[in-house]
Amino acid sequence: MKPKDSSSTRGIVHADAGRDKFKLSRYEPGPALRPFIEHYWAIRYELPGGISHTQTVLSYPNVHLAFEQDEEGRRALVYGIPSRPFVRELRGAGQVLGVKFRAGGFFPFWQRDVSLLTGSTIALTEALGQEACGWMDAVLGAGDDAAMAGQAEVLLLSRLPERNEQAELADRIVQEVMNDLGVTKVEHMRERSGLSIRQLQRLFRKYVGVTPKWVIKRFRLQEVADRLESDASVQWAELADQLGYFDQAHFIKDFKSVLGQSPSAYRKQSSCS
Repeated sequence: MKPKDSSSTRGIVHADAGRDKFKLSRYEPGPALRPFIEHYWAIRYELPGGISHTQTVLSYPNVHLAFEQDEEGRRALVYGIPSRPFVRELRGAGQVLGVKFRAGGFFPFWQRDVSLLTGSTIALTEALGQEACGWMDAVLGAGDDAAMAGQAEVLLLSRLPERNEQAELADRIVQEVMNDLGVTKVEHMRERSGLSIRQLQRLFRKYVGVTPKWVIKRFRLQEVADRLESDASVQWAELADQLGYFDQAHFIKDFKSVLGQSPSAYRKQSSCS
């Protein structure tokens, strides 16, 4: 498998605190699966007895398939987009091979509204049927991270669906929102896509799983968290304005409602990590 740059920590809350707790690697999918999958990711950790690490992730608008092994055993799960930040406590030794589907990329495999998965976690076999019951052991027993990613690729190729134009349109819109800080309102999304707001809402409910407004807010809060961790000089009022907030109070309220603490507390915790 071709490695992918794993240096980006956007969305990983207080990333510096976890650098020595786990190893993260990413791998590119092959050409046939590229329309559906953004990348494979692998995590390995081995913590001393009595030591644990709690990691919070400000999730992207993507469905994940995860093959997990830890002290409690093995499992293969499909994670819909979490309603709240994703929190995982690491203890002992473990490994995970994950598949990050593109926004819209899981629908062709699932063939149901992706919003049905939002805030939920289901067994792989519930999502893809009993034919996938052997996937967990095949992936987790494959060897190193690259081998596990390669095995997941082989299995997903065996279920390769037809491409879906609407799902790929949803992904293009989501990518534009992520990469262009100028998209701060659903109206901006409407103007650029040529779709009505109602059409956007239906598209996102079916193929992405969350609303257009959720996507905009999530990417902007990821940007805030990333800047607070990497730039001690950033000014909140200026940042709030850049990200489309009417005032600093609204910005702080949004940040606290998702991350559970104010930007000042978040920055202070980051500096102490």
